[in-house]
Amino acid sequence: MSLLDSSLWEVIKASFSPEIWKDLVAPVGETLYMTVISSIIVLIFGIILGIFLTLTCPDGLLPLKAPYITAGWIINILRSLPQMVMIILMIPVARLIFGKSYGTNACIIAIAASCIPMYARIVESSLLEIGKGKIEAAKSIGSTNFQIITKVILPETLPGLIRGFTVAVITVISMTALAGMFGAGGIGDIAVRFGYQRFQHDRLFACVYILIILVQITQGIGNLISNKILRTRNLV
Repeated sequence: MSLLDSSLWEVIKASFSPEIWKDLVAPVGETLYMTVISSIIVLIFGIILGIFLTLTCPDGLLPLKAPYITAGWIINILRSLPQMVMIILMIPVARLIFGKSYGTNACIIAIAASCIPMYARIVESSLLEIGKGKIEAAKSIGSTNFQIITKVILPETLPGLIRGFTVAVITVISMTALAGMFGAGGIGDIAVRFGYQRFQHDRLFACVYILIILVQITQGIGNLISNKILRTRNLV
C-alpha cells in the first residue's frame, strides 16, 4: 500500500496485516542468520585485534611501534569507508570465497569487514581503561603477559566489552538491512524491492518494526548481562 494512494494511518494499519508478516518470516530468518554469523566473526577478530593493539601500544605489555602503527593505520582506513563502499569493495572477495557476489553468505564478508575495525577500537579502549596498578601487581607475582590478559585485563573489562559488542551487533543489524540492496536477502531486501521500488509502504513499515524490535532486544540483552556482572562484582 502506497502513501500516494492512502493516508499514513491506513498504511500503518495495513502494515500489521497477517499476510505481510507471514511473508516476512523467511526474510527475518535470513537477517538473523547474517546477524549471528557476522557478529560471531566480529567478536572473534575484534577481540584479537583489540588485544593486539593493547599489547603493542607504547604503554602496552609488549610495545612494538611498527606493528602497532601499521595495524592502527589499516583499522582507521577501514573505519573511514562508508558501509555501502565496503560492501562494494568486498564483492570480489565474496566471489573468490563463495563463487558468487550475492546472497546472505557473500554479504556476511562485507558486514564483518566493516564492523571488525570498529569493535577492535572499542576493545582497545576498554582494555586500556584498566588501572596500571592491577597490571603491575600481576607482574609482581610473576604472571606472564598471557595470564595478565586472560586473568586480569579481560575479566576486569568484561562489562565494557559486552556493551561495546552490543553496539557492534546493532551496527551489524543495520548493515544487514543495507546489504539487502546488494542481493543479500533478509529484511533489507524486502524493504528495498517492495517498500522502495514498488511503493508498498505497508511492507516497508513492517520491516522497520522488525528492525526496531531486533535492536531493542539486542540492547536489552547487552544491558542485562553487563549490569548483572557489575552487580555480582559489587556483592563480592
